[in-house]
Amino acid sequence: MPIKIPNDLPAVKQMEKENIFVMTTERASTQEIRPLKILLLNLMPTKIETETQLVRLLGNTPLQVEMEFLQTASHTASHVSAQHMIDFYKTFDEIKDKKFDGMVITGAPVERLKFEDVEYWDELCEIMEWTKSHVTSTLHICWGAQAALYYHYGIEKQEFDEKLFGVYKHKIDHKRSMLFRGFDDVFDVPHSRYTTFRREDVEAIPTLKILASSEEAGVFCISTKRGRQIFVTGHSEYDANTLKDEYFRDKKAGLDTKIPKNLFPEDNPSKKPVVTWRSCANLFYSNWLNYFVYQATPYDITEIKKLKHHKFRQKKKG
Repeated sequence: MPIKIPNDLPAVKQMEKENIFVMTTERASTQEIRPLKILLLNLMPTKIETETQLVRLLGNTPLQVEMEFLQTASHTASHVSAQHMIDFYKTFDEIKDKKFDGMVITGAPVERLKFEDVEYWDELCEIMEWTKSHVTSTLHICWGAQAALYYHYGIEKQEFDEKLFGVYKHKIDHKRSMLFRGFDDVFDVPHSRYTTFRREDVEAIPTLKILASSEEAGVFCISTKRGRQIFVTGHSEYDANTLKDEYFRDKKAGLDTKIPKNLFPEDNPSKKPVVTWRSCANLFYSNWLNYFVYQATPYDITEIKKLKHHKFRQKKKG
């Protein structure tokens, strides 16, 4: 996919090395096609790594995509330069009057906090409410999925006895799901989290459908009927070394983190990780962009607010 991103974004050089087509602003302006407008709310501390991972996946279909990057105004990023955030990121006030074909809300390393205790929770709630009238399809990842399920449906998270950490086998629960069209019967996805939610809590809500799950990792993907909201608990976007680097960071910090399951040959962290999830990651994002963004969005992007949306059971505030 020709993906239109700022010329100086660090991900550009990496995409060119991987032979992924990155389109300059000048070339994009000469094409008689409306690019899909995708907004990325990046809540991860590793901003550049997360940008690169998602740009890589969103740049792998025949569609033209124009990306914008969003940060929370109520939290200052501390793991990336302030100049990077100034150059490439906008705040909600700067984009709230726009419409987007698709949006990705990432996870964040705050899952052991109560949702209401997260520094930017009120701002995130405002953004999640805004997506219902300004975005065709919103994809929530890991903690972002837990936060959205809690905000929209009141589903509480549950803490594991120990960190769920590794690469796990998954199966498709809803065989006719377009999101998993072309998938094998069993596919791998990395996970790294301390919390989850109960399957029965999701099944109790008629407007939600479980699309895929894992015996070890639990529910993996949930969608509303028309895919206006999609929730994934794992990290198919991860690089080969993402879990490895996290493992060594945890060890250096003195945490009792076990070796990530099914990542290293012979569970030996001195060996190179084996990537078994790359193909399904590319297919997942390609299906999302095609079936739930491109095929569903109106050519006149201002018409998004007229798309049908399931009523949400709002959690009472206060």
